[in-house]
Amino acid sequence: MNRELIVRSSSDAVDFALLKDGKLTELHKEEDNNDFSVGDIFLAKIRKPVTGLNAAFVNVGYEKDAFLHYHDLGPQLSSMLKFIKQVSTGKLKDYSLKNFPFEKDIDKNGSINDVIKANQSLLVQIVKEPISTKGPRISSELSIAGRYLVMVPFSDRVSVSQKIGSNEEKDRLKRLVKSIKPKGFGVIIRTVAEGKKVAELDKDLENLLNKWSAMCKKLYRAKTPSKVLVELNRASSILRDVFNDTFTGIFVDDDALYEQIKDYVAEIAPDKESIVKQHNSSVPIFEKFGIERQIKTSFGRTAVMSKGAYLIIEHTEALHVIDVNSGNRSNKAKNQEDTALEVNILAATEIARQLRLRDMGGIIVVDFIDMIKPQHRKKLFEHLRDEMKDDRAKHKILPPSKFGLIQITRQRVRPEMNIKTTEEHPNQKGKEIEAPIVLIDKINVDLERLLKGPAKDNSISLNIHPFIAAYITKGFPSIRTKWFLEHKRWIKIQPRDAYTYLEYRFKNKDGKTIY
Repeated sequence: MNRELIVRSSSDAVDFALLKDGKLTELHKEEDNNDFSVGDIFLAKIRKPVTGLNAAFVNVGYEKDAFLHYHDLGPQLSSMLKFIKQVSTGKLKDYSLKNFPFEKDIDKNGSINDVIKANQSLLVQIVKEPISTKGPRISSELSIAGRYLVMVPFSDRVSVSQKIGSNEEKDRLKRLVKSIKPKGFGVIIRTVAEGKKVAELDKDLENLLNKWSAMCKKLYRAKTPSKVLVELNRASSILRDVFNDTFTGIFVDDDALYEQIKDYVAEIAPDKESIVKQHNSSVPIFEKFGIERQIKTSFGRTAVMSKGAYLIIEHTEALHVIDVNSGNRSNKAKNQEDTALEVNILAATEIARQLRLRDMGGIIVVDFIDMIKPQHRKKLFEHLRDEMKDDRAKHKILPPSKFGLIQITRQRVRPEMNIKTTEEHPNQKGKEIEAPIVLIDKINVDLERLLKGPAKDNSISLNIHPFIAAYITKGFPSIRTKWFLEHKRWIKIQPRDAYTYLEYRFKNKDGKTIY
């Protein structure tokens, strides 16, 4: 399996595309004006506690106040407030917490008015970026993420990722971390720490402690609200979270970003530094790797799969609905039940990809094709669960209902990736059509249906606009030549001046339209 990260830089944003065996699985955009990224820590000011919500609105510098619920305060809130007061006034200059006297934990079922007051300064972390009309969601239970470990100030707990399956490995990692963990800090051991030695964990922990100290230095006489710790830029953040031994290439089209990413990879995985390469071709980097075409075909209302099957993806205010359709695909299966299973398995793989690609969150309802056999429904559920194992967003999948529906909840911490895939109609002003880049893909699907369907015509001609006809026949190998090599059939291309740009018809030797 090949995994590649493609990084494209422009004047106001950086785009990151994650490819798995050449197929686009994740797309991220980092904009220069995003001052409220997940993981950023602010010294904020309590605007007002609201008893009815058992929460407070907090000024973090955004146009709308951030929302802080009582359950997001963290048990050691009193210790943190005391620490902030002493550090910001200059009374405390030792940030290690080893000699800092901790206060009693707050009541987990208490009231917001009992623990915080208006105009009080508080350290908070962005856990959900501003989405639509809502301000950022925050927490005062801080965590600073590293490559192998996540450090939690004002805690002593050590926990291990549930994705590490071996109990022996979990116990080994816990023992190692407890032997190097400083007093006053809890640690969460990440999945990528599996098999790592104590020296690597210790170095990661030391980097996190340095971050903590640098942040604390900014608290002295700091104004509120102000950002005191910046999460890694998106490039380093993605590498930190997804980079592993299966990565085969990282391609960057910007000099400064190339050096930055190369340095970061050299730090976290020196043996993989050579896979970072700079893209210097005259062909834009996203076109070189076929990403532009995949974006156009993946973000519309319809997502086409192989052999004519497709998904319809609808968005409402409350949830997302995905409908699975078999289309006019050729049926090689023995019966309808086997066909349904085959299409559903194919759809589950594409749905897992679409959720990551669009970063869809909240409630997702998937209407799969009905299957009668319980073992088939179980197989589908297990396949979907396996396909979503690589999804870093927290999610939960419920087994199929009697109606063939599967419900998924998926954490959303950033606005959904939404890319417009329609373009202005070249023949009718004011109307929009699917992007022309999708046209060849549609012709490919229709041609495959014709050649593999029950009525196999010996002579097929494609009637199409002269511009598209030229595109299909130009170069070597041309698209028509590729069709011949794949299907062992020569397709006659017939330019038609009367056709609109995106109009086409398949005809038989008698000139009758067959598709």
